[in-house]
Amino acid sequence: MNEEQSGLETWSYIARSQSTRQTAEGFLPLVLSGAGALGIAPFAVMRFMNGEYLAGAIDVVIIVGLVTLGTFVYRTRRVRFVSIALSVLCIGAVLSTVYISGPQQVLWAYPAMMAVFYLVKPRESIVFALALVVALIPSLLPEGNNFQTTTIFITIMLMSSFAYAFSIVTNRQRELLIRLATKDPLTGAGNRRALENKMAEVVAAHSRNRTPSSLIILDLDHFKAVNDAHGHATGDQILCKITEIVNLRIRVTDSIYRIGGEEFVVVLDGQDIDGAAHLAEQLRTIVEAHELVPDRAVTISLGVAEIRYKETGSDWLHRADEALYQAKRAGRNTTSLA
Repeated sequence: MNEEQSGLETWSYIARSQSTRQTAEGFLPLVLSGAGALGIAPFAVMRFMNGEYLAGAIDVVIIVGLVTLGTFVYRTRRVRFVSIALSVLCIGAVLSTVYISGPQQVLWAYPAMMAVFYLVKPRESIVFALALVVALIPSLLPEGNNFQTTTIFITIMLMSSFAYAFSIVTNRQRELLIRLATKDPLTGAGNRRALENKMAEVVAAHSRNRTPSSLIILDLDHFKAVNDAHGHATGDQILCKITEIVNLRIRVTDSIYRIGGEEFVVVLDGQDIDGAAHLAEQLRTIVEAHELVPDRAVTISLGVAEIRYKETGSDWLHRADEALYQAKRAGRNTTSLA
């Protein structure tokens, strides 16, 4: 995570990363949309009974919108558009209720704004809060009770300020936790969990549009001997240097992951096996040319595999791993294609 995330975006990340669909956490969008719909439903019934048909119809639209958008998020894990749509729905619902049924309905602004601060990013939430306050001014000022009107505006802004501060803090905590959960602490490369998430995304994209993608799995040759001769501190420096070399050669759309002591995987999103093999050979020669330790050459062996249609991520990785072992059996310091 390199930018601000909303609470709903963080939920989507966790839901895609783990099998949460059958847990309470997995049902979160349905729970929130259902709670909102159930909270509004009694008012819709009362308004229809009192002959307030326009206000009742608006409540029905809000209920249908909440349930529809919540179900869409639960099924697709796609949240960005829905977050904005739900925020607009919340703000629009408050304004329409206040202007149609009277200023006493302004109390709905408080739960609506709390929902907005969960749905969208902190800075966007502030924009929604300011827009709501400005839009409420024409309906509240004519009431004549300046003290009450001032109190409403101040409490909305105070609530928004506290919600903003809370969302900023929790955003930073989420960012740190996700980084700890997905990054190798030594090299900064992604870890095995991050690799599994990335491969799942690539496999899903390939099943939809057949976009070619490839894996490079690389392993340092005789790395135990290097550690025994020079110590683990030097070995750690070599691993970090290998990560740096790879990061300098791959595209911004590619990514590197450390999945073992001296084993790395590079995911080349949108790259066929020919391009991946060319990159693998570049990496092999660059590493060999670097004097990573003074008395011996450090080399790598590499296996390359392009994803196949309807292939699982584990099968794809297994084929790349088999290619790596072929390179090892061929004498190391070489590249083998699956």
